[in-house]
Amino acid sequence: MIFSTNIFVFVFLPLFLAVYYVSPWRIKSYVILAASYAFYGWWRVEYLLLIFIMSAFSFYMAKAALTAPTQHWRKRAMITGVTGDLLCLGYFKYANFFVDNANGILTFAGSDGLSVADVLLPIGISFHTFQSISYVIDVYRKDAPPARRLVDFLAFGALFPQLIAGPVLRYKDLANQFVERSHSLELFTKGVYRFFLGLAMKVLIADSVSPLADRIFALPNPTFFESWLGALAYTFQLFFDFAGYSAMAIGLGLMIGFQFIENFNSPYISRSITEFWQRWHISLSTWLRDYLYIPLGGNRRGKKRTYVNLVLTMVLGGFWHGANWTFLIWGIWHGGIMALERAMGGKGKDTVWPKTIALPLTFLLVVLGWVVFRAPDLSSAFAMYGGMIGLNGIAITPNVAWQIQTSELVLMACAGVLCFMPLFTSWHIDRLAPKWKATAYIILTVLAVTRMASQSYSPFLYFQF
Repeated sequence: MIFSTNIFVFVFLPLFLAVYYVSPWRIKSYVILAASYAFYGWWRVEYLLLIFIMSAFSFYMAKAALTAPTQHWRKRAMITGVTGDLLCLGYFKYANFFVDNANGILTFAGSDGLSVADVLLPIGISFHTFQSISYVIDVYRKDAPPARRLVDFLAFGALFPQLIAGPVLRYKDLANQFVERSHSLELFTKGVYRFFLGLAMKVLIADSVSPLADRIFALPNPTFFESWLGALAYTFQLFFDFAGYSAMAIGLGLMIGFQFIENFNSPYISRSITEFWQRWHISLSTWLRDYLYIPLGGNRRGKKRTYVNLVLTMVLGGFWHGANWTFLIWGIWHGGIMALERAMGGKGKDTVWPKTIALPLTFLLVVLGWVVFRAPDLSSAFAMYGGMIGLNGIAITPNVAWQIQTSELVLMACAGVLCFMPLFTSWHIDRLAPKWKATAYIILTVLAVTRMASQSYSPFLYFQF
């Protein structure tokens, strides 16, 4: 089940909210858990056991890491918990990758390949693993209180608003909210507005430009204009798809009293790649910083080690996105540029690039990175890069031109305006007078629901991660 479907918007969500609000406080976590398992089981019911086992395992390992009689055993419990979670992620997400690459080497050497059944990747496993790991580590460090009840942690681990594609939550940020949280008409209304704004971002913009990106990335040798058109289409599609999902998740959280971390802050107006990662997928970038970059030594062990840590963190972050060489290259790309910016004296949001070109240069670097991120393999990525420098011709070919719809180009232009509008104004729809704000959201909702009802199944892009 996904958010942008009639069954979720008109059946699942109203039923859940009705049951949730009539339930006494002591069983609200049970209601959330049951709804979350129903939501996840709609996809593959057999993987509910995996989600349950990982959450229960992490809960008890964290408890042992806090209450073991000696520091030695506390640390061993923490390591066991983290290792167990990583092994689950490693098997389901990377087994096929390593088997395929091993078979390639064996075939090249003249040997028979390994005969291993393909492993189906459970959706949301990456987000669930990171949240489980952070809980074990935070409890061990005494940075977070342990969950008072197993059901609270199970509900946190399976929380349906964000289980499938984030944001990456940490239990310590929600611990107090599982003990006590506010419910009000104002908060609920704010959540409804945020949910339907995210739905509009997804179905009106992301889904409208995605066919253009898909067609061009499927071309064997795209021309100059085709390549750039496809790269830009995917750049806007990915943002409005993922930011739309995050907005919907935050809105759903507000409807039941949870305050989730903001995941995006106008990332395409960044003036450096370092700043970009402070604005894009904020929950992931802060997770990588706190649980990978800093434990590796951060910037405390000299300049060279800092550069290595930056690259290694981004490479592992890239590999977290998927078992493909394309994601490793994407991680090297971003990590290498961040290391270069640090070597040039950049830090935080301070750009090292000339101010007149900092923003367009950063946007260009991001777009180039999205090409290899989107491409199914490295050969396809290089074909796109070849087209972007004119190796496959310049003009849009007739067999591509006739497929381009005016609506795709118009909505791409709208996406660009919305992405860069913060450069010129701080205006936002929420700044309208209450009656006009309500009217604007009603119009967006009607348009989004109408489009949603007319289109076929369209999953969110980050489901694959």
